[in-house]
Amino acid sequence: MTTPAQTTPMALHHAARTFGAAPAIADGPVRLNWTQLLEAVQEVARALIARGVCIGDRVAMWAPNTHHWVIAALGAHYAGAALVPLNTRYVADEAADLLGRVEVKALFVAGNFLGRDRLAELRAAARALAIDTVVVIPVEAGGENTDIAALDWSELATVAERVTVAEAEERAVAVGPDDISDILFTSGTTGRSKGTLVAHRQALSVVRAWAECATLRGDDRYLVVSPFFHNFGYKAGILACLVTGATTIPQATFDVPETMRLVAEEKITVLPGPPTIYQTILDFPDRAKYDVSTLRVAVTGAATVPVVLVERMGSELGFDVVITAYGLSEAAGFGTMCRADDDAETIANTCGRPIADFELRLSEAGEVLLRGPNVMLGYLDDPESTAETIDAEGWLHTGDIGTLDDRGYLKITDRLKDMYISGGFNVYPAEIEQALARLDGVAESAVVGVPDARMGEVGKAYVVRKPGSRLTEEQVLAHATTVLANFKVPRFVEFRDQLPYSAAGKVLKRQLREEKS
Repeated sequence: MTTPAQTTPMALHHAARTFGAAPAIADGPVRLNWTQLLEAVQEVARALIARGVCIGDRVAMWAPNTHHWVIAALGAHYAGAALVPLNTRYVADEAADLLGRVEVKALFVAGNFLGRDRLAELRAAARALAIDTVVVIPVEAGGENTDIAALDWSELATVAERVTVAEAEERAVAVGPDDISDILFTSGTTGRSKGTLVAHRQALSVVRAWAECATLRGDDRYLVVSPFFHNFGYKAGILACLVTGATTIPQATFDVPETMRLVAEEKITVLPGPPTIYQTILDFPDRAKYDVSTLRVAVTGAATVPVVLVERMGSELGFDVVITAYGLSEAAGFGTMCRADDDAETIANTCGRPIADFELRLSEAGEVLLRGPNVMLGYLDDPESTAETIDAEGWLHTGDIGTLDDRGYLKITDRLKDMYISGGFNVYPAEIEQALARLDGVAESAVVGVPDARMGEVGKAYVVRKPGSRLTEEQVLAHATTVLANFKVPRFVEFRDQLPYSAAGKVLKRQLREEKS
């Protein structure tokens, strides 16, 4: 049996040879087959090489889901660089911090998008941040690049002329299985984000396992609504299509009418996402006007999934396969999955069993532990946190509490950490509390996740004012909005004279969560 490709450049060459003229990307008027995708990726790689990008350098992406993201990400890999995806909801200060920490060599950034000029914001927030190459991706009409120090996407072809295809192919062949493919950041409970280091062999191994469980195949048409900056969009989306030959159809922002239009017109068969996506589609009053008969596969997770939702996804949306999954960036984005033949009760109430050669066990305290070849290589420049998270026997301590049934299926029951999940995004209260601490008038704060019908959970901030302060809820939220991505901004603020503390001096967040709001 032939060993599958262990780097994304070689996986792309295999896809071009195997799938050739079959559709690879469908993004509005832009249609690329696998041969054309390889050529487009090589052009970006040649441009990056011409601009001095070397093996081991870091290339960042700060843009929404479009064909440019796919080409640029694979182009960065082709040139030997590690990919650093940035959350499009980040404010400039958050993005600048991460870009500085990874010492990014090149940045692909969206032009004007949803009323924001991210590059202008970044320049204003980080005047000392030096990036050799900045490429502006056109996203919206009228969003032309006005930064004279940046390249337009359209200029890459000219820059690429300085490097031959043969030279680029030589670089691609030099990329090794253990070279870093990506650095995805996950906020830590200390409030300081951590970059997870994942190798090419690991990224490809987990997505092959995911694709097998999801029954993904070459004739599938995959609408990627999950953001590419997230493991769900990048690995379970772009890379899963790369290894199976499925067609990637990116959607820049989730909008129900647009999603329904794309499902009908593009004959979408695969539509993964957090539970909120399916619930919103089911609640859409004009749903009957759209043909969703091609839908075949749904993979969800990241929040509680009601049994009735699983059942309605099959009966009303027509999905043949509905499965749930559990993963985290420290495990290359994956961990466990249900299987296509599991019943609705199993799918709704468990996260399935291990995939991708992961071992799974529970500690004496019930913490979920994972071990295997696809546990991250470590945290970026943080050996202490790495040692705290991966023990001497190689077990990854996830911070989640769970139970295992007699079939080896995992159910997450609680979190050791305070993290909650809002609309599919992990939110770490410590980061929000640090942001609130910088607001004049705040003596202390505690943030917890509270139930929300649409988002799963949203943040509630309990704030103790400094003596004499007249701080208002509006002022707290306005401050949070300026320094935090919108999914991190608390939806509720409650002022308290004091917070509940344990004898050890820790805020009793469980007590706050259990209070009736």
